[in-house]
Amino acid sequence: MISPEFQSIYISERSRMEVINTHFEGLKVIIPKIWEDDRGCFYESYNEKKYSDLGIDIDFVQDNEAYSTYGVIRGLHYQKSPFAQAKLVRVVQGEVLDIVVDIREGSSTYGLYFSLILNDITKKQLLIPEGFAHGYAVLSETATFAYKCNNYYAPDYEGGINLNDPNLEIDWLIPEKDRIISPKDQALPFLDQNN
Repeated sequence: MISPEFQSIYISERSRMEVINTHFEGLKVIIPKIWEDDRGCFYESYNEKKYSDLGIDIDFVQDNEAYSTYGVIRGLHYQKSPFAQAKLVRVVQGEVLDIVVDIREGSSTYGLYFSLILNDITKKQLLIPEGFAHGYAVLSETATFAYKCNNYYAPDYEGGINLNDPNLEIDWLIPEKDRIISPKDQALPFLDQNN
């Protein structure tokens, strides 16, 4: 099922960034202030104090980066408790369709997904709280995807949802013939088969 529209927008004059709350509790779109001139542009991709001033108090402990080509779909991944991860995701170069699925038992949006185009032009970021499965599809020729995590990678606590789960009805914006998916991701169970 497709996610609802944005719930509210909050613009912080002090931090000069826009925070958009979604209908998914804790899931936020962050649009940083970009300074541009004839040399190019500059923006802060992360500033702990400014995020804290906006009520985003997450202790990020690991940064990850992935490079992929057009048609690559990664996901839908998550880590189980006690190693569940919140993430702050962005695109350094290129464009992706970013997808998150709410897998929080008892949540009013459980089993729904949210999608957002992330690219190196708008520099939007998505703040994903713990309890979401995450994935993305590369829409440009190449893309470099970067994200911060509040917990370390723990392979024994990995979980995942098959990106072709018919109950989710996700449109990945990549034709079937062009999709590049790892065997591991192709073998992931559907949401209703997860423990």
